[in-house]
Amino acid sequence: MVNDRQGLDLTTFAGPSGSPPVEWRNSDSPVPYPEAVAEMEMRAAEIAAGRAGEMVWLLEHPPLYTSGTSGKDEDLLDPRFPLFATGRGGQLTYHGPGQRVAYVMLDLKRRRPDVRAYVAGLEEWIIRTLAHFNVRGERREDRVGVWVKRPDKGEGHEDKIAAIGVRLRRWVSFHGIAINVEPDLSHFSAIVPCGVADPRFGVTSLVDLGHPVTMTDVDVALRQAFAEVFGPIEARLSESAG
Repeated sequence: MVNDRQGLDLTTFAGPSGSPPVEWRNSDSPVPYPEAVAEMEMRAAEIAAGRAGEMVWLLEHPPLYTSGTSGKDEDLLDPRFPLFATGRGGQLTYHGPGQRVAYVMLDLKRRRPDVRAYVAGLEEWIIRTLAHFNVRGERREDRVGVWVKRPDKGEGHEDKIAAIGVRLRRWVSFHGIAINVEPDLSHFSAIVPCGVADPRFGVTSLVDLGHPVTMTDVDVALRQAFAEVFGPIEARLSESAG
């Protein structure tokens, strides 16, 4: 299947033949942001050195804001939660309970050393996950992330349902995606999310769209869609209380 982000073929991200499956880890309690970043950086270094396998880490954070490499101070309108500067791409975003964060640590040197295609692959993963719940997620050439049309809010209105922010070191990825399942959407009002100030573009969630899904439902859909785009994952779930 060839998708339309500038003609990129998104079926070439599966690992080389014979590659071990990707570890799939799920933390069952909120993980502090500095702790998550430290663990991601350590795992990415181990992957790059050939001492560890690839991993997807599903988690939630306590309420907080993060600012990427393109972040602007003026985009923080109300510092109601802690703000963390981070090395991922992008601008300001919110993380908190009810949002499924997936940190993705893949060896792109072995898979496909193409940053633009990798971001498109993450978008495709999200779009296929949302399709499990009959939600049509769409990519936009001028806005990273996944969007849904909201004609009920007015002509041309769209809401962002998932954000993407990545970093590569020695062609190993870390950071990743965040899908809004049932977060407190009012927390986004304290920032200019991802630098998008146009009032036609807002933020939504699966529950806000009328889909009363659970985090477990989303995790199941994420597993299936990931395997379709990026290849096999471990059959057993690796759990963490972190």
